[in-house]
Amino acid sequence: MPELPDITIYLEAMAPRIVGQPLERARVVSPSLLRTVDPPLSAAEGRNVVGLRRIGKRIVWEMDGNLFLVFHLMIAGRFKWRPEGTASPAKVGLASFDFPTGTLLLNEASPKKRASLHVVAGETGLNAHDPGGLDVLAADLAAFKERLQSESHTLKRALTDPHLFDGIGNWLSDEILHAAKLSPFQLTGKLSDEEVARLYHATQQTTRAWIDRLRAEVGTKFPEKVTAFKDGMAVHGRYKEPCPVCGSPIQRIRYANNEANYCATCQTGGRVLADRSLSRLLKADWPRSLEEWEAKLGR
Repeated sequence: MPELPDITIYLEAMAPRIVGQPLERARVVSPSLLRTVDPPLSAAEGRNVVGLRRIGKRIVWEMDGNLFLVFHLMIAGRFKWRPEGTASPAKVGLASFDFPTGTLLLNEASPKKRASLHVVAGETGLNAHDPGGLDVLAADLAAFKERLQSESHTLKRALTDPHLFDGIGNWLSDEILHAAKLSPFQLTGKLSDEEVARLYHATQQTTRAWIDRLRAEVGTKFPEKVTAFKDGMAVHGRYKEPCPVCGSPIQRIRYANNEANYCATCQTGGRVLADRSLSRLLKADWPRSLEEWEAKLGR
C-alpha cells in the first residue's frame, strides 16, 4: 500500500500536471471503484482542480465549487500519467481522468479491486474521510508521546493504526522501528521517556529521508514504480538478508495478512521473536536466540 512518502511524491508529481487544469472527462471502467452517487462524478467534469491534499493514505483533489474527489489506493491501486485520451488498460484499469495536459490512469493489479473513489461536497463531508491520525511530520515530541501512549498496543500496531498516526503502514513502520532500535512488539506503555524520544526522532528522520530519496529518484517524472519493497530498505522485505548496521540476518514474523521484519541484534537484544504459526508447529524446537536460529540454518 502506498504510504506517506509515496503519497507525498504522487501529490508533488500531480500538482504541475493537473492543478489549475479542468477535468475534461472522467471515465470509470470498474464499477467497484466509485463508492458514492451523490454528488455524481460527472459533477466534477468541467471544473478546475484548485488544490491537492493528503488525508492519511488518501489523495484528495479539491475542485472548483468546494467539491472533492477522495482516492484511496489500498494495496494495489496505482496512478499512471499518459498522453491525453489514453484508454484504461484491460483487466487492471479502474478509471481514467482526462485533462488538457494528459490523462491520469488509475489501475489496480489485484482481482480484489479494493481501491475506492468518493465524490464529496464540502469540508464537512471531507472530514468524514479523515481517520484522525496524528501528522507525525508536524507533531512535537509531547503530542507524539500522548498519542503513542493513548492506547495500549504493540509499537507495530500503534504506528500503523490510522486513528493514531497518519500515513504510516507496514513498510515504513518496519524501517522506523529499526532506526529506533525498538522491537515491533514492545508495548507502548512500557517505553521509557528516552525510548519514546528515540522513536519520535526515528519516525521524523526516517519518513523525511524516504520522501527525499523518492523525490530524488523521480525528479520531474511521474512515479511509475510505487512499491512496498524499495532499494535501500534496512529490514522490510529483507528476510534472511544481512542487517545493514550489524550484519545479522533479518528476521520475520507473519500475522494475519501482514508481516513484521526486524533485526534481532539491533532491536530485540538478540532474541528471535516467536512467529505464531511456526512456533506452534515447532514448539520446543523454536529458536529462542539468534545463535540458535543460525545454528538451525547451519550457518
